[in-house]
Amino acid sequence: MAEDRFAAVPATVAARRMRKRLRRELAQAISDYNMVQDGDLLMVCLSGGKDSHTLLDLLLDWRRLAPLRFELVVVNLDQGHPGFPAGTLPAYLERRGLPFHVLRRDTHSIVRRLIPPDKTACSLCSRLRRGILYDFAQQLGATKVVLGHHRDDMIETLFLNLFFNGRLKSMPPKLLSDDRRNVLIRPLAYCCEADILTWSRLRGFPIVPCTLCGNDDHGQRQKIKAMLQEWERQSPGRLASIAAGLRRVSPSQLADPELFDFASLHPEPAPALPPPRIVPLAAPSGLLASDG
Repeated sequence: MAEDRFAAVPATVAARRMRKRLRRELAQAISDYNMVQDGDLLMVCLSGGKDSHTLLDLLLDWRRLAPLRFELVVVNLDQGHPGFPAGTLPAYLERRGLPFHVLRRDTHSIVRRLIPPDKTACSLCSRLRRGILYDFAQQLGATKVVLGHHRDDMIETLFLNLFFNGRLKSMPPKLLSDDRRNVLIRPLAYCCEADILTWSRLRGFPIVPCTLCGNDDHGQRQKIKAMLQEWERQSPGRLASIAAGLRRVSPSQLADPELFDFASLHPEPAPALPPPRIVPLAAPSGLLASDG
């Protein structure tokens, strides 16, 4: 295994605590959902943003301590966005001594041809990106595709689907792709975005901005994010409570007949009770005495 020459962590107490907390949350998510098995080849998708950088960093850190033996390969997709810094991530990965592939596919031109300039292109861009990455995972023989979505992404997706699609669904920590060829895992499922941002700044990752395509607003997702941040400001701990709720679902307390058989609900007959036991009363002692 190549030496990781980026392994040094800032020596402050706060940085060590942050690393320990993030690594513990990552390890807990991996354990809870059986994300990684011995002998796995993990294809880690590195976009260059704070989330995917933190994901890769924590996986490398956890691998040193994990009881499992697995390999990972990093994949970055250059989608042909104008101004994409093509040399930034390869230089970083070489410095870390990691195996990697850079895929160059001009999806940017496809998106611009199909989506009007005043419309958000993120959905189509994401679908094209997923298809390319899933196909490449098959070529590599990767057993898992590792994505950098975190706890707050999952909560935002929950409310996006609830508010705009009328569905109670989110991003699962582990998922079988629609074509059933790839297992996707999200080891940052328990990590909050604020901690990831702090860790990214502490580590000084070479960030590739996600605004190169010109869609830096992400429309409704940004509105949901602002709403959730305001909720958290008003009631600290609310996001943690919502995240916990995603793991404690009670189908019988919702209204989906496909998840719970409401139609068959009937009261159960009361159990038959045994006949009452009649105990004769003893006569008062005074009535048994002779009058003379």
